[in-house]
Amino acid sequence: MKGRNMTRWRDPSKDPRQEPKSQLITAEGHARLKGILDHLSRVKRPELSTKVGEAAALGDRSENADYTYNKKELNRVIARIRYLTKRLDELQVVDRLPADTGKVYFGAFVTLEDEQGEELEIRIVGHDETRSDLRWISVDAPLAKALIGKSLDDEATVAAPAGQTTYVITAIQYRTPKPS
Repeated sequence: MKGRNMTRWRDPSKDPRQEPKSQLITAEGHARLKGILDHLSRVKRPELSTKVGEAAALGDRSENADYTYNKKELNRVIARIRYLTKRLDELQVVDRLPADTGKVYFGAFVTLEDEQGEELEIRIVGHDETRSDLRWISVDAPLAKALIGKSLDDEATVAAPAGQTTYVITAIQYRTPKPS
């Protein structure tokens, strides 16, 4: 057993990493993932294949750092291509507004006010397109689950590390995000 990458056993029914992720994605997020897949398939993989071939031609592979590094990188890129291909087939693109834009649903920009009066704007997106710098949270996140279906001026209570936090919904918008 020595030398193997082993982790401790976790009960799948209690492990939060085993929870099913939603299959929803915005049209922008889907286009971004397709762009990444296209770049990896058409640019990165051929480039790394060439580098591996050139390094292999130099001779002894066991002491060839270029070969080892590029081979590992190529395997990582191939695994990412395989994952993205499978994931894109599973995803359901949400490309239209909900029937009731006065309530919080997938794709909404929601402005919240906490108990101290501080405002926070978030967007509810799919698992594959979360971005903390833009405050885009997954539809599977506890805050998003608490907000789904709520209207303007409704309260949502969420368990946080410091205790329960209550937010009031001050604005709900559906718009195209600013390019970044």
